[in-house]
Amino acid sequence: MIVLNSGIGNYVQSNGKKYSYFGGNNYLGLANHAVVKEAAIQSIQHYGVNFSASRRTTGTADIHLELEKQLSVFKAKQDAVVFASGYMGNSILLEILKNRYSAVFMDQFAHPSIAGSIPRDIANMQYYYHCDEDHLETLLHQHRGSLPLVITDGVFALTGEIAPLDKIYPLVEKYNAILIVDDAHSTGILGENGRGTPEHFNMAGAENIYQTETMSKALGGYGGFISGSMELTELIREKSTIYQASTALPPPILAAGLASLRIINDNPGMRVGLLERAGDLRKEIISLGFQTTQDNTPIIPIMLSALERAKDLSLFMESNGIIVPLINYPVIQEKYLVRIAVSISHTIEQIEEILENLKKWKDKYGTD
Repeated sequence: MIVLNSGIGNYVQSNGKKYSYFGGNNYLGLANHAVVKEAAIQSIQHYGVNFSASRRTTGTADIHLELEKQLSVFKAKQDAVVFASGYMGNSILLEILKNRYSAVFMDQFAHPSIAGSIPRDIANMQYYYHCDEDHLETLLHQHRGSLPLVITDGVFALTGEIAPLDKIYPLVEKYNAILIVDDAHSTGILGENGRGTPEHFNMAGAENIYQTETMSKALGGYGGFISGSMELTELIREKSTIYQASTALPPPILAAGLASLRIINDNPGMRVGLLERAGDLRKEIISLGFQTTQDNTPIIPIMLSALERAKDLSLFMESNGIIVPLINYPVIQEKYLVRIAVSISHTIEQIEEILENLKKWKDKYGTD
């Protein structure tokens, strides 16, 4: 396990040594941004470090309401509701929509928070082949008569693949289903305005699509949120026991979220530059002969057939001053992954350095 002695940026300190950092999910470089940090510091001076209560009792402050307002503006929705972590979002949505579905259909490589969010009394749970709309339709047809809910990651956390919502959504309409998209790794990155996977596919206003989102990836902070109609957000506030029983987000997290939103809104070129940088790196990795995925996102996995080889590659990079973590994660995997996460803060020199070391490893050990 890598133990950090510093904040995260394009470089980190670990055990007294400086490393070029290609881990984590700090895609827009906001986790250590000076403006974001200053906003968090100012909020502590004004509010303290915690409101020490749930939102339903005495834990709601004006800064909660302001963040929810600005998130709804960012998402072009009527309202938004924030809560303790992005991981909770799927559980909250499946909880409050429970009377609208009787069967769940999920991608077989879905994030653990998705499988863990399904209520215990929903017995009909089906996995469809990864990003395979044909198999999804087969399952939906086999289970006609149920009330179907389809749920998928928007961008898959380990592989960087974009779920084919343009092919999934017509099936949602055909079978009168609900679609939930876990957009943790899409928010702030995909779509013309950074609103996530539905916007990427020009489906931002489509009916019966719900998104769960986080502020802990591209936004650089922490906490989860759901945006939508006033009816949806009020349902969460009135009916979700998860939301009602959780301690309110603390002031520095709220202030950081507000500062990050302002930066993202004022600098749309950040996500454009990020995707260009990631796309260029992906092409070079493919040209070296490594197996990876094709979709243009900041997540670039190097896929290897043996666990020991993936460990060796990660350790080789670390020995050369670059952190690229081996992924040992509780999801179904067909390959062993070393996951490169690109940030807008990475320099050209860092990109060249990681490619140079990948070539050295390939020349000595091969690509599989």
